[in-house]
Amino acid sequence: MLNFIYYPVSFILWCWHWVFGHVFGESSGIAWALSVVFLVFTLRALLFKPFVGQVRSMRKMQEFAPELQKIKKKYANDKQRQAAEMQKLQSEHGVNPLGGCLPMLVQIPVFIGLFHVLRSFKPGWGEVYFFDAKGVESFVNAKLFGANLSTFITMPADQLATFTTERSSVIIVAIPMMIVASIATHFTARHSVARQKQAATDNPQTAIMNKLTLYIFPIGVLVGGLFFPIAILLYWLSNNGWTLAQQHFVYRSIDREEETKKVEAVSARSALAPKPGVKPTTPRPGQKPTPGVRTTTSAKAAGTAKPAGSANAKRPVSPAQGTPPAIVESTPKTSGTNGDDPAANTEIPGLITGRSPGKKQGNKKRR
Repeated sequence: MLNFIYYPVSFILWCWHWVFGHVFGESSGIAWALSVVFLVFTLRALLFKPFVGQVRSMRKMQEFAPELQKIKKKYANDKQRQAAEMQKLQSEHGVNPLGGCLPMLVQIPVFIGLFHVLRSFKPGWGEVYFFDAKGVESFVNAKLFGANLSTFITMPADQLATFTTERSSVIIVAIPMMIVASIATHFTARHSVARQKQAATDNPQTAIMNKLTLYIFPIGVLVGGLFFPIAILLYWLSNNGWTLAQQHFVYRSIDREEETKKVEAVSARSALAPKPGVKPTTPRPGQKPTPGVRTTTSAKAAGTAKPAGSANAKRPVSPAQGTPPAIVESTPKTSGTNGDDPAANTEIPGLITGRSPGKKQGNKKRR
């Protein structure tokens, strides 16, 4: 029924056994162990890009988690509206919740397929998917430190006898792998939880999932190792080792990207800020603002105002126009040597300095 899973898994395993079998020998336990390990590496390499998308999606969801909580409180009595608003918010931020589950969803059928294929390798069996009878016999005869890869600790004694393997040999190989796989599972979960923000850890559902991944899953690996074949333990150990290294690499890369973006944003703001000692200027119509120079919004109004003492200042209105005359201090002009001669002062009170006295002011009619 699941041949669409069994055949691809067995084909990848066959390819890697063909490679390592030419190096260590077809019936070598090391060749088969490396084939299982590189089966995991092949799968995880194909899922590397979805994993990066998963990490970015989790980062974005942590950023707008408070907004999701507001939507849940606002539409607590309307689940349909609540789901619609949450989906709208996620689409606006470019987040796909299902995309974060893709790597895990793909690994589950591969695990099931490998488990079934390895259990099908039994003494006296013929072809197993992509492996012919000779390949099956090669796997049955291969031993890793005295234990066959298809054997497990709780395997019945009669089945162990068909593999010509003692239980003590299986225990010596399986127990260390179980412990290391359990520890690797714990540290992988711990590394992921350490990246979560405080708002996410305060969520009760997230807190429960963190406890499951930190403690229950590692214990599950430790207990399940009693029933898993050695090849499955190799798969689990190599998968957790890859995940731990991949998380370290991807998280560091994303942290560097975010740090670079922050530095660029700060540099852009600094470039637009006014430099010390530079006066604000007003750009001409259609002119783009120059970096480092601040423009003033009231520059236009300031440009239209004329200084009081400039030549283009508005002149005072005469008394005849109904406004008080401006007070003008005139300097008496002298002629000759007599500086006190009244006739020498040609200024008329009320007139503006610099105007000709012959011109008549106001709206007086000419005679």
